[in-house]
Amino acid sequence: MSFLSVLFTLLIEQVRPLSPRNVVYRGYQRYVNSLGNQLNAGERVQGKVAWLLAVLPWVLVSVVIHYFLRDISIAAAWVWDVAVLYLTMGFRQFSHAVTEIVEALRVGDLDRARVLLTDWRGDSAVEYNGSEIAKVAIEEGLIKSHRHVFGVIFWFLILPGPSGAVLYRLSGILDQRWGSRSQEDYGDFGKFAQKVFRYLDWIPVRLTAMSFAVAGDFEDAVYCWRSQATTWMDPEQGVVLASGAGALGVRLGETLHHNGTVSFRPELGLGDDADVNTMTSAVGMVWRALVLWMFILGLITVARWVGV
Repeated sequence: MSFLSVLFTLLIEQVRPLSPRNVVYRGYQRYVNSLGNQLNAGERVQGKVAWLLAVLPWVLVSVVIHYFLRDISIAAAWVWDVAVLYLTMGFRQFSHAVTEIVEALRVGDLDRARVLLTDWRGDSAVEYNGSEIAKVAIEEGLIKSHRHVFGVIFWFLILPGPSGAVLYRLSGILDQRWGSRSQEDYGDFGKFAQKVFRYLDWIPVRLTAMSFAVAGDFEDAVYCWRSQATTWMDPEQGVVLASGAGALGVRLGETLHHNGTVSFRPELGLGDDADVNTMTSAVGMVWRALVLWMFILGLITVARWVGV
C-alpha cells in the first residue's frame, strides 16, 4: 500500500503539480505566524510549546483519519494517504523550477533567470551571473528534492498512515521559519524546532546523499561527502550538497555576488563550474535517485506480498 501511495502521488503530481503557494500552505503559514507572534518571548520553553501546537495536532489528525477510514474501507484510507502525500511532497516544484531557469539561461535571458531564481528561493539573485545562477539553482534543487521528496518518503514509510510525512514536512517548515532565525531576532525560541528537525533529518539526509552517489559518480560523491560536508555552514545540508556535487562532477559553493559584496563560501564538489548542462544533469540525477528508491520500495512490497 505504501508503494502504491507514493507511486500514485508522483503520477498525480506530474499531471497536476501543486503550487508551493497553495491555499493549505498559506493557511498553515498564517497559523505558524500567529503562534510565533503570540508565544515568542525569546525563550526555549515557549518554542517547545509553539512547536507542539504547530505540529502534533495535524500529525494526530492525519493518523486518526487514516485509521477511521481504514475501518470503513482500505481504499478510502489509501485515498487519504495519497491526498496527504500530495500536500506534503513536491517533486515537480523542484524539477519545474529548474527547467524554467534552464530555458531562460539557454536563450541568454539572465534577467528572467534571476527573477525565477529569486521567486523560487525567496532571496534576491539580481547580482548573480550565469554561472552563479546555475550553481545556486543546483544547490537549491538538491536541498529541496531532499526535503520535499526523499525525507518525506522516508518518514511516510516509518510511521503509521501519513503521520510521518506530516511530521517531517511540518518540522521542516518550522526549522526554516523559526530554527534558522538569528538569535538577535528570535532568541532561543527556534532552538527546539531546529533540534527536532536535525534528529528527524539525520538518517534521511544520509540516505539521500547515498542515493545521489549511486545515481552519479560514486567515488567522487563519497570523497566529497567525507571531506567537504562539515565545512558547509549547515553540515547536514553539506552532506546532501557535497555528495550531489561530487556525483555530478561540478563545483558548488564558492563565491557569490550579493548585496554589493562578494560572499565567500566553502567549495563543494569537484570538476567544472556550474552551467546549464550541469543543471540538466542534476535533474536527471535526482530522477535516477527517485527511481532507485521506488525500485527498492517495490521489491520490499513484492517480498511482503509473496511472504503473505
